[in-house]
Amino acid sequence: MKKFEILSKPLTVKLIDEIISSEAVLKLSPKAIENIERCRNYLDKKMEVQKAPIYGINTGFGSLCNHAVSYEELSQLQRNLVVSHACGTGDEVSVSIVKIMLLLKIQSLSYGHSGVQLTTVQRLIDMFNCNVLPVVYQQGSLGASGDLSPLAHLCLPLLGLGEVYYNNSRVRSPYVLEALNWKPIELKSKEGLALLNGTQFMSAYGVHSLIQSMRLSEQADFISAISLDAFDGHISPFHELIQKIRHHKGQIETAENIRDILEKSELINRPKEHVQDPYSFRCIPQVHGATKDTINYVIEVITNEINAVTDNPTIFVEEDLIISAGNFHGQPLALAMDFLAIAMAELGNISERRIYQLISGKRDLPSFLVAEPGLNSGFMIPQYTAASIVSQNKQLCAPASVDSIESSQGQEDHVSMGANAATKLYKVLKNTERILALELFNAAQALEFRHPQKSSPKIEALISEYRKVVPFIETDELMYPHIRETIEFLCYKRHLFYLNKNS
Repeated sequence: MKKFEILSKPLTVKLIDEIISSEAVLKLSPKAIENIERCRNYLDKKMEVQKAPIYGINTGFGSLCNHAVSYEELSQLQRNLVVSHACGTGDEVSVSIVKIMLLLKIQSLSYGHSGVQLTTVQRLIDMFNCNVLPVVYQQGSLGASGDLSPLAHLCLPLLGLGEVYYNNSRVRSPYVLEALNWKPIELKSKEGLALLNGTQFMSAYGVHSLIQSMRLSEQADFISAISLDAFDGHISPFHELIQKIRHHKGQIETAENIRDILEKSELINRPKEHVQDPYSFRCIPQVHGATKDTINYVIEVITNEINAVTDNPTIFVEEDLIISAGNFHGQPLALAMDFLAIAMAELGNISERRIYQLISGKRDLPSFLVAEPGLNSGFMIPQYTAASIVSQNKQLCAPASVDSIESSQGQEDHVSMGANAATKLYKVLKNTERILALELFNAAQALEFRHPQKSSPKIEALISEYRKVVPFIETDELMYPHIRETIEFLCYKRHLFYLNKNS
């Protein structure tokens, strides 16, 4: 079983993917333990002598920051915070994203600027390692004072409250604590605020979305190459010289991918009667490439965030300072995730246009990709489905980050709405996957009409695998099972689309 020591190395999107997919277990590094204990000891000593108010430590929260809380009530204050802020609703967050949330919260608390107990962080690690995954809801965060509501749900089981998924069942937390012989954590000063302030809900969605975006970007190149060959398209727009004079890295990479996928194709190299192709084929490097560049920008933003301290107030032991500020504000994430949603929606947008071209009866392909159009509707309605999803993506791409609603009696007068940007992005990616699946469904069908000439070895190998689950459509039949099977093919056969340029 793989092990990962917290703070042994910086987190990356790729590393988190490896930790989650390999079911690695977490362990606090000696440095993390030292950081946590030093900060907690400092805060305990500070609170013994502190008379002046320190936000969230001996005061109320938000607009209640001027209400003093006695030393004897500090623990109750933190418990009340967690309980009162668990106000989530709507759809549940997937357990895979919840697990990333746990990892990111552990990482952030381990830098020694949050004032939590070592036992609190260790319990979060135990939850991660034992797959005790809290029930968290998608709606409730403004993405400004951190992700208060979803993080409250994430941390309820520390107190023996809330619900979790454990052993593939949804159960109440006290049952799991008893089964694992865990006692509820008694929160000390600052801890509830450290647990709830932070951007781990937004960041976890960001990490998950980047993992999916990189996969879909790779698959979009492969599927578009199939469509290009099936449409009897030109390879010249993908020439290396064309890309070099515009300089964009994503464009250069996309064109290289397409050339690699189509290498040794009989179809792409045969003489063409038509002079040029529609933009949805000819501009694949420019459109897909811009999405790649966006992904790389968002990776930079997310990587900064997942290696950061984002709760408030922040404790600096060496400087003897406790500073109340705004590292929990999600604006960097909100803007980035709105940007990524737009970029990924464009992969779906141009994909639907290629579907439309394939069914249009051009270039010796039959109308709607069926041998007897008229008697058969063929692939008429899958294009309708793709168009419907593209339209929904356009609606979802209205940016969340430009909105703000005042809260907490005006104390929190500008919020990022980054959590809404995150959940919208999640939906856009699901939709984009469905559109690409519909393109593969159409492109594979169209390619059959080019026989006996063949496409490239890479494409023929992939289509051979695809035909094991989705057949060539001779006459009208139920299509929705084939669409579902194609989506599953994209999800679970992702290795077939990865490019190995050394092979």
